[in-house]
Amino acid sequence: MSEKKARPDEDIQFGDDLPVLPIRNAVLFPGAVAPFDVGREKSVALVEDVDNLGSPVIAIFAQKDSATDDPGQDDLYQYGCAARVLKALKHSSGNYSLILQGISRIKLGKVHQTAPYLKAKIERLPEASSNEVEAEALAMSLRDIAKQVIQLMPELPREAGSLIDSIQAPGALADLVAANLDAQIEEKAKIIETTEVNERIRMVLRLLTRQLEVLRMRERINSQIKEDMGKNQREYVLRQQLKAIKEELGEDDGDQGDLDGLEERIAKAQLPHEAEQVAKKQLKRLRAMQVGSAEYTVVRTYLDWILDIPWHQSTQDIMDISAVRKVLDEDHYGLEKVKKRILEYLAVRKLKQDKKGPILCLIGPPGVGKTSLGRSIARALGRKFHRISLGGVHDEAEIRGHRRTYVGALPGQIIQGMKKAGTVNPIFMMDEVDKIGHDFRGDPAAALLEVLDPEQNNTFADHYLEIPYDLSNVMFVATANVADPIPAPLRDRMEILEIPGYTRREKLAIARRHLVPKQLEEHGLARAGTASPTGALPLLEITDEAIEAIIDFYTREAGVRSLERRVADVIRGVAVKVAEGDLTPRKIANVDDLHEYLGAPKFTSEVAERTEEAGVATGLAWTSVGGEILFIEATSMHGAGKLQLTGQLGDVMKESAQTALSFVRSRAEQYGIAKDFLEKRDLHIHIPAGAMPKDGPSAGVTMLTALVSLLTGLRVRHDVAMTGEITLRGRVLPIGGLKEKVLAAHRAGIKRIIAPERNKADLDEVPKEVQDAIEFCWVQKMDQVLEYALESMPKPVEKAEGDGGATTEPRTTTPGGTATPAQQAQKTN
Repeated sequence: MSEKKARPDEDIQFGDDLPVLPIRNAVLFPGAVAPFDVGREKSVALVEDVDNLGSPVIAIFAQKDSATDDPGQDDLYQYGCAARVLKALKHSSGNYSLILQGISRIKLGKVHQTAPYLKAKIERLPEASSNEVEAEALAMSLRDIAKQVIQLMPELPREAGSLIDSIQAPGALADLVAANLDAQIEEKAKIIETTEVNERIRMVLRLLTRQLEVLRMRERINSQIKEDMGKNQREYVLRQQLKAIKEELGEDDGDQGDLDGLEERIAKAQLPHEAEQVAKKQLKRLRAMQVGSAEYTVVRTYLDWILDIPWHQSTQDIMDISAVRKVLDEDHYGLEKVKKRILEYLAVRKLKQDKKGPILCLIGPPGVGKTSLGRSIARALGRKFHRISLGGVHDEAEIRGHRRTYVGALPGQIIQGMKKAGTVNPIFMMDEVDKIGHDFRGDPAAALLEVLDPEQNNTFADHYLEIPYDLSNVMFVATANVADPIPAPLRDRMEILEIPGYTRREKLAIARRHLVPKQLEEHGLARAGTASPTGALPLLEITDEAIEAIIDFYTREAGVRSLERRVADVIRGVAVKVAEGDLTPRKIANVDDLHEYLGAPKFTSEVAERTEEAGVATGLAWTSVGGEILFIEATSMHGAGKLQLTGQLGDVMKESAQTALSFVRSRAEQYGIAKDFLEKRDLHIHIPAGAMPKDGPSAGVTMLTALVSLLTGLRVRHDVAMTGEITLRGRVLPIGGLKEKVLAAHRAGIKRIIAPERNKADLDEVPKEVQDAIEFCWVQKMDQVLEYALESMPKPVEKAEGDGGATTEPRTTTPGGTATPAQQAQKTN
């Protein structure tokens, strides 16, 4: 590297014809000393020829476009600076590094030489000041702002402030500041072009003030960043110290690692946007808390709940309808209506993938398989199953959860059930929905309105989570024994599927297919090792006749729970003998064989025995556990014409008895009853099983039949049961629960049922085998009821001749109770 030094002369003189050095991205000001790198061919030629110049002064002009490699006159700004070459250093690459000192402003004239470097005429520009006082004031302002800038720029040397104070000339001060400004080339070119000192200072002030604001903003940002970093670093150091202390004490619990694990779980959980924001916010709060604080545990538990419940996990439904039908048939006998509805839903899901889950309500007596049906549906569809019992629930928070402000708060049973299921589309069974209570803590049935509404449950809001949760893919299955206690708005949101009691044949099939094999397995008599020593016979065989005997004489129910218990009793008795070493094969064939294990029969038919006397009629009643037969007894005694009712009757049933008595009194002569039969006698109507409350209008025809039988002395046929509401005009009105009542009559051995004509359509719900076993008599008026029910039709009272002659009603039955052709027309078999 070679070095060229400038001449030692202090006062450099130069003419108006100078070599031109174009520079890029910079402007040289008078009085400023600045380094420049020179590498272009013409620029290198100029530097190498400096020693041959009369004085080491060259003209410096900035390029308008830095990308131009060989600029001409039009490519340069017209105003620049004459500069003295203080030093020139040549590099091994052939390039030069120059140190230039600005001397004075110049204006570019005509370029008269372009090779080997540019050379042009120049014009010196003297400074001018219109107001020296104003210039001094502007210079003072410029000096103050410049010092503020220097304080905000620690990279500047400390001597910069002293240098500012040492320059007294306003123009020179403006040039010095402008040379060190961070401004655009165009803005600096305008400054060097301005010769009027006051205007030049104003331009520099504007640029310097802008730079001061930028520096102040940078300082504020840096301070804030340093403060945050200092706080974080302090926390980090303290946490590391705390960790070291715990390690020394053997109390390292790894809480920080747990929080990092929570952060990873949040990132991987693919939470909905709102849930993710809440989780991140709570995690941030958690990091700032002390591990031992009570709030730490609350927030940690809340985060665990958010991450544990399923948001996207689901099971794939089994779309093979025949396979689903097979599973349903394997698990349950009958129940065709429910199975048909499940298959319909599956068929629609197959055609429309985003179909929302149905909300079913299975209503029926106990023991008919409502709860087990939910498990069967889950197994058939390949879904998870979860069951909650709502019986006796009084608190709304059981459904919606408690708010986190309460100590020990938890989500409601809905969210807890979804967590246990682990998928967003389980079968969710709500058992005993008709037994929900309500008190001062709220109404859980009202909270279920949102859960069981397909239009709302996609944004179910639990009080604990406070995040919308989608329940629209869940198949809800509710169960109940009775529909009436369920609030109407809740009942309206569910699809009601009624499950009736089982017939005798259905119970036999269920026992043979499910109950007996299950109990044999549970009592250890179904394994291969329990066969007889010869291997020819099993240790226990229960015949169909024995099962039918259990159904008839040891159980009286709509479902099969008692039947299963009685079967278990028999098998346990045999298990005792096998355990004692008696491996003799046993066959339970009839009721006599059952006596050893079940004792004497618990139920016998009371119908024939009770109806041997006049004044007793058999009615049909509906209860929450299925249908029942009801005996109504009537008797008379000496008295003053009062009607006494016993048997814990409700108001409606009492009014039905009054209506029946009024009708009998109005038709007394037609039925061969004296007009004054009530003047000196009292009537008493009693319905046995007095401990059980009874109510409803459907016993009206039975009460009237019992009264007519008592007053005429004609017995009611022992194989007849009846139901229907009556009016004062003797019309028979329709009733409810016909299906359950018919099944109860069939269980009791009734052969003929009298029912209102308007209930005839309800017969479609009765199983075919029951219809074939019972004769149905459809009636519209009370006279028809008496024709079908009594052994013979009562004869009317013959009037004396003074009363206008004898009149009789036309007979509708032949003596002895045989039905006429007109009567036969009312029967269906």
